[in-house]
Amino acid sequence: MSFDINSMERLVPEHVNLHDATGSDTLELHLARYEFAAQHLFGQRALDIACGVGYGTRLLADRSTQVDELVGVDLEANAIEYAQQRYACQRVTFITSDAMSYGNAHRFDSIVSLETIEHLAEPDKFIEHLSTNLISSGGVLIASVPTTPSVDANPHHLQDFSECSFRRLFLRRGYREIAAFRQIQPFSAWKVATRSEARVKDLRRNLPAYYLRHPSSLVKRILTTLRYGFENHYLTVAWRAPS
Repeated sequence: MSFDINSMERLVPEHVNLHDATGSDTLELHLARYEFAAQHLFGQRALDIACGVGYGTRLLADRSTQVDELVGVDLEANAIEYAQQRYACQRVTFITSDAMSYGNAHRFDSIVSLETIEHLAEPDKFIEHLSTNLISSGGVLIASVPTTPSVDANPHHLQDFSECSFRRLFLRRGYREIAAFRQIQPFSAWKVATRSEARVKDLRRNLPAYYLRHPSSLVKRILTTLRYGFENHYLTVAWRAPS
């Protein structure tokens, strides 16, 4: 394995530290999202775009036996190689490709994209790509994002979303909400500040300097902490695409 197993952006179940909240708790949150997605898969062809090392793609296949073909796509070749070795099966294949440009000769009845959109510089164009090129008419698209601020602490994230701003990405294109799944993850401010867990070491360095350059992010963080305390919130929504 030649990728960082402790990166905040690369969960590898076999290497999660069960004693670290940012490991075991985060994995449980991800698995719960995939379980939710599996309940809403539609049709015979499904796509898991930005699939990471593929554990969730395989979970979708194991839970949804009506799906004949499931494709997992990720930008990182090493992650896809790991997925092919560990999680591929007769109905599951893995492909290395950028999410913004991936194409397929046939459209998918279902698309799953969990914790992806916040990483993109132009999330609206990503939804447009999925809608125009990949999802079938009347198909199901299942997506998730953090709905509390994350850009300040996580250098891999480029967008902050509220529940409203996340939903607008899809509502403006005529998607209809089928179901929603909210999650809350308490975190230890002390462990974050001291970087005492392996995956926390990936947090943004010199956060005070970042706040000096981005004062609106500091205001957002203060207001969110006053409202929720030390919690991260997430929203997963299953959408029906326009017919």
